[in-house]
Amino acid sequence: MKLIIKENSANGSLWAARHIAEKINAKAKVSDKPFVLGLCTGSTPIETYAELARMVKAGEVSFKNVISFNMDEYVGLPESHPESYHSFMHKNLFDHIDEPAENIHILNGNAPDLDAECEAYEKAIAAAGGFDLFLGGIGEDGHIAFNEPFSPLTSRTRVVTLTEDTRIVNSRFFGGDMNLVPKQALSVGVATVTDSKEVVILAFGPKKARAIHDAVEGAYSHMCTVSALQNHQNGIIVCDEAAVGEIKVNSYKYFKAVELAEKL
Repeated sequence: MKLIIKENSANGSLWAARHIAEKINAKAKVSDKPFVLGLCTGSTPIETYAELARMVKAGEVSFKNVISFNMDEYVGLPESHPESYHSFMHKNLFDHIDEPAENIHILNGNAPDLDAECEAYEKAIAAAGGFDLFLGGIGEDGHIAFNEPFSPLTSRTRVVTLTEDTRIVNSRFFGGDMNLVPKQALSVGVATVTDSKEVVILAFGPKKARAIHDAVEGAYSHMCTVSALQNHQNGIIVCDEAAVGEIKVNSYKYFKAVELAEKL
């Protein structure tokens, strides 16, 4: 695992977008196989998606040979609902890039058999060749996707029950009413994410500082599911200064030194 520490969320978001574009372009130069990309939702990736959309329009990258899989979706929320992750992704990314519709995959939270939907999703990821890169966010309690604390680090795509804390946090998208936030979701598992060749996690703001501390300096534990990146050879957490406020000074200096050395 390594940390990329930028001055603010805007700079961190730009770094992530350009990193993803570089990886897509690099694979396109050496292979006809599609680039398989994992995607997240929430307020954190919005600036990254905006930059990717700009880069597509500018001809700096193309999603024509990208296959994407989103990490989660609410159970029982209509796809047309403004707060469904289907709606979010089209509004913030898919409507602005050239990815073919048939390459876009988002879990169906209204499937008649949710377990079968999750199993089919895992098979579709495997059939695509597995993730080249997975872009994710991090919850205030250190969860990745909807893998709440105490989710198995070996977990796969499944039905999950959302904690009260997560529903309270997400209520900001539902007019502040936690009762409007679905109680369940479909989510890729921790192992689904960590099977990726590369994982990039975005973490911005002081509310993420405790989670970053636990993920980086804490135990490898199901209490903080993003800590699974400690065992990943290509795990990257992109932070702003506010999000690293609780890690040790020497840890901060180490990661900044590594980042500087890689620029040389």
